[in-house]
Amino acid sequence: MVDVIGAAGLLGHKSDAELLAARLAHAQRLGNMGWAEWHLHTGQTIWSEQVYTIFGRDPAQGPIALPQLAKHVEPADVAALDRLLWSAVQSVEPVQAEFRIRRSASSGDLRDIRMVLEPLMAPGGPIGLHGVIQDITGRRRAERLMSESRRQLLEAREQAAEERHVMLALRDAILPDPACYPGLPDTSIAVRYVPAEKTANLGGDWFEAAPSPDGRLLLAIGDVSGHGLPAIAHMAQLRHALVGLAMTGRPANRLLDWLNELVLHQLNDTTATAVIGHLDPRTRVFAWSQAGHLAPILVRDGVASRLGQPRGVLLGAACGRPYELATTRLRPGDVLLLFTDGLVERRTRDIDVGLDLALAAAAHVRGSELESGLDRLLSDIGGPNPEDDACLLGVGILGDPCA
Repeated sequence: MVDVIGAAGLLGHKSDAELLAARLAHAQRLGNMGWAEWHLHTGQTIWSEQVYTIFGRDPAQGPIALPQLAKHVEPADVAALDRLLWSAVQSVEPVQAEFRIRRSASSGDLRDIRMVLEPLMAPGGPIGLHGVIQDITGRRRAERLMSESRRQLLEAREQAAEERHVMLALRDAILPDPACYPGLPDTSIAVRYVPAEKTANLGGDWFEAAPSPDGRLLLAIGDVSGHGLPAIAHMAQLRHALVGLAMTGRPANRLLDWLNELVLHQLNDTTATAVIGHLDPRTRVFAWSQAGHLAPILVRDGVASRLGQPRGVLLGAACGRPYELATTRLRPGDVLLLFTDGLVERRTRDIDVGLDLALAAAAHVRGSELESGLDRLLSDIGGPNPEDDACLLGVGILGDPCA
């Protein structure tokens, strides 16, 4: 900008030829390009000022003669220069090539050069070469950086896809097989695990549905803090511990007491939430406790509501805090939904909004069509959560609602 203003200020003091020369020099600086002529018969070489800048050469040294040009070219690129010169003297059309020059013999300053040559013609044939030389180092450096960035991004995506595959396979190996749910009379069970869209956010959501030795059905769902393989490993420890402890037949609040001790003393720097309950298929009583977890949803007569939440702190948060036991008597036609917070929580909205959406969608879930009902519920509340996993465990009480 200063050069343009300066040139404009000299309009009244320079001839047209001088002004044109100043403008051409300015254009060469802006484009980082210059021109050169090599006369084959006389050996005369003429460079514009910008070519000296490109080659890092003092104008007092004079231009580089054509036979000496190869000495300034990176050895690996000399062949490209030779082909260019041969093509230029054989053709009547401009030819071009790219090669690298080293600004001095001991310098590590390599520059990417584009040279366009055309013959200087006379009646008897070519008498020399005219060339335009441009320093394209910045452009090529940017292209290499972009290429390297694309390569790294592709590698990162491939690695993320592989990590996601491994983590999902590990989760599948740890969590129960949906095809192996216990068959109970007048009861349907379905579950959906929806992984986070972002691989890095795959977390420690888990569920369990298994018969107890006394004939009751153990139902549980939970979420371990953190993401990635550490969270999955802690989730596996917690769930496997629950399966073992449940064999004692002790109530849900006592199971949470033991799990809290496990998290406090074995799973360092970890917390977890959980809902654990036992469903008696004879009395249809669901006896349950929770540890810092969202209460289940009960769907009855087309109306969805959250169960009253018994007291219970986060697993791993405190020692010696009792967990309350609550009981809910289910009826034929009821649907019980246990879920993790990834179902209703989004970074872009308040959790209460997500809970309202879940309640509205849950009202349409029927125990006789539980599988399709869970799919519709997930779709109605916005699909997969990009930031967190989600588990949804549904239990339908079949039979005549009037019984």
